[in-house]
Amino acid sequence: MALFRRPLEFLDSLSAHGDLVEIRLGPTRAWVVCHPRLVHEMLRDTRTFDKGGPLYTRLRGLMGDGVVTCPHADHRRQRRLLQPAFRPARVARLTGPMGEEAEALCRGWRDGQEVDVSAAMMTVTTGVVSRVLFSDALDPARAAEVRDCLSTVVRGLFVRTVVPVDAFFRLPLPGHRRYTRAVARLRAIVDEVVARRRRTGGAHDDVLGTLLAAADGPDPEVTGREVQDQLVSLLLTGAESAALCLSSAFGLLALHPEAEQRMHAEVDTVLAGRARPTAEDLPRLVYTRSVVDESLRLAPPGWLFTRLTTREVEFGGRRLPAGATVLYSPYLLHHAPESFPDPERFLPERWQRGGPDGPFSPMVPFAAGSRKCLGDTFALAQATVTLATVARHWRLRHRPGPVPPLRPAVTLGPRDLVMRCERRPQQPGPAPATPAAGAVTAVPRARTAPPPAVRVAREAGDAGVHDA
Repeated sequence: MALFRRPLEFLDSLSAHGDLVEIRLGPTRAWVVCHPRLVHEMLRDTRTFDKGGPLYTRLRGLMGDGVVTCPHADHRRQRRLLQPAFRPARVARLTGPMGEEAEALCRGWRDGQEVDVSAAMMTVTTGVVSRVLFSDALDPARAAEVRDCLSTVVRGLFVRTVVPVDAFFRLPLPGHRRYTRAVARLRAIVDEVVARRRRTGGAHDDVLGTLLAAADGPDPEVTGREVQDQLVSLLLTGAESAALCLSSAFGLLALHPEAEQRMHAEVDTVLAGRARPTAEDLPRLVYTRSVVDESLRLAPPGWLFTRLTTREVEFGGRRLPAGATVLYSPYLLHHAPESFPDPERFLPERWQRGGPDGPFSPMVPFAAGSRKCLGDTFALAQATVTLATVARHWRLRHRPGPVPPLRPAVTLGPRDLVMRCERRPQQPGPAPATPAAGAVTAVPRARTAPPPAVRVAREAGDAGVHDA
């Protein structure tokens, strides 16, 4: 009940009880790993600590056995199939679409207007992920449906994780019905996109094209069901987690004007009058990227994960039986004062000093080991591009009154963040070099993707549901 009612406070309290702490999930015993060394040992031994436990039992009902949820035995094949879509060269080519989606979003913003930042970031991330998965197959109406379905699904998944009693979810309660309808509609939309592509044919440089080529060849590598499972998995993890990271970043910057001012100065210098960054700009947006890293530390979208032991194992000084549920929390590790001095403070500067590094880094927003998020470079680039694009022209301010606390669901971050837009004075600089940039002068849009993090991309893994 403590994990359900006050999850973040409960997690913060566990380290005082040791490196491996036994808890109860309903009638089930489980163990929470509280030390970064043990977390890395677990994540590197995917044969013994396989994807499983309450979280993945529920996720498989939504995603099937896609790359995020599949067991160890099938992971290597799936990852090899999907990895080319997220390689650095491919991500570099996507910085243009990332900036375009951000510009398209806030072109209609007006000075003094109140904007639902959470919804706006979901619009941007859904648009970008849709391009990667199935080019431009989602029209605005379908994209809006997808966003609504994803919001309903992530709320329902957390309850299904911490209340591992199936009979409860068979009750005809309104929340259960909403969740079931959202899952069915999300899969129906993906089915429509796949069926349309099969009818129209043609070569497409996207994930759907890769999957259909593997499914329809003379020696099929995937089934039609797996095509759907992969698209649903990547759509959910790619859109929801990135949107939460961006919402957290804007909310934190508004509370820390010195950090915001420093980021604005960097963006103005690097972009030099242009509306949005290019791939070549990303390595120069050092402080902007530090804002992304610190936002991921304070509020990792993937904040709690489960594993299931496949055999009896000696671990953390305890003997765990086969079938034991083991949990780890990036939130817990990221807020440990022994790893991050003054852990509750928003300090992007800590990442310019390199942050904690080494083989057992406590910074794990994208997991680690062979199941580290395959889209970590993509996610970081998207966050950086979006932040820089928005910050080039807008400052976002909290409304009067207290800022609502974080509300954990299956992912963590602000879900109803409404902020006021303030137009920034335009900085002098050279004329925009491209027609696309020149077309947006007064109110360019924001869509950011942080550049690949040398350290975090190496040690971290996909957060939120992005524990692939």
